[in-house]
Amino acid sequence: MTMTPEQAAWFQGTFQRLVANIDKAVQGKQEIVGLVLASMLAEGHVLLEDAPGTGKTSLAKALAATVQGTSARIQFTPDLLPSDVTGVTIYDQQSHRFEFHKGPIFASIVLADEINRASPKTQSALLEVMEESRVTVDGVTHETGRPFLVIATQNPIEQAGTYKLPEAQLDRFLIKTSIGYPDLAVTESILAGASDRNPSAGLSAIITTSAVADMADLASTVHVEPAVLRYVAELAEATREDDAIRLGVSVRGAIAMVRIAKVWAAAQGRHFVLPDDIKALARPVWQHRLLLDAEAEFAGTSSDTVIARVLDGVAAPQARAAA
Repeated sequence: MTMTPEQAAWFQGTFQRLVANIDKAVQGKQEIVGLVLASMLAEGHVLLEDAPGTGKTSLAKALAATVQGTSARIQFTPDLLPSDVTGVTIYDQQSHRFEFHKGPIFASIVLADEINRASPKTQSALLEVMEESRVTVDGVTHETGRPFLVIATQNPIEQAGTYKLPEAQLDRFLIKTSIGYPDLAVTESILAGASDRNPSAGLSAIITTSAVADMADLASTVHVEPAVLRYVAELAEATREDDAIRLGVSVRGAIAMVRIAKVWAAAQGRHFVLPDDIKALARPVWQHRLLLDAEAEFAGTSSDTVIARVLDGVAAPQARAAA
């Protein structure tokens, strides 16, 4: 079944209402909010590389409040253990059996703050749950439920005492972006309401978590022309063949692009994906998946440079709309 134009119009309206509601707590960042919301509806995860105090926690709380979900914040530190994230099995002396006590990862929206400060062992505790939305402890599998979104943060400035995220973990993030500082007018508005220490607390829920799952299922029915699929494949292959790249976009990265492009198209009120959707999403979806050659990086080449070069070098198809 393919999404109908009427369903696309409803999806667009609902998406815009969700973004507008979150914007009450995270002001002036509707584009970033839209990307994060699209990632959740594509059932992916977000990596925010940002300076402290830009509203990352407010974004997670506002998103959870908007979809009537739960939120949890995990402060990643060198002494954090995997069980502190996933949970632990404890023997109950009264019932004489082992019981699983869920960790903070069992929330609708999980903020993994300064994820690169935890040890690689603790970071790896997120690999299974981010890929499969479930946790296995002592051989028993526990589902996280839907929706499930991990928003991980890392500080681009302070790198002392951090552990670089491995490529396998970076590849599990659907997008990488940053909130950034607000402009002067928005900053002034934020300061006027500075007495409200928790702006997300006053937000009303727009939809339920079950409705979010329904939206995600609906977005998956957006039509993608074979020519557009081939375009994504050609772009991914072009990143692997670029002289400045040691590791290009994986198959998982290409799949991630198609998934979020469907949501992005529906958010624009379309029931079909255009090549322009792929171009618009290429940077946030693929920049963190590229591993640059050391010499190219030393010469000043960046992931953004390679993505721009690939987009210029691969011809976009003239995709037609779905009937």
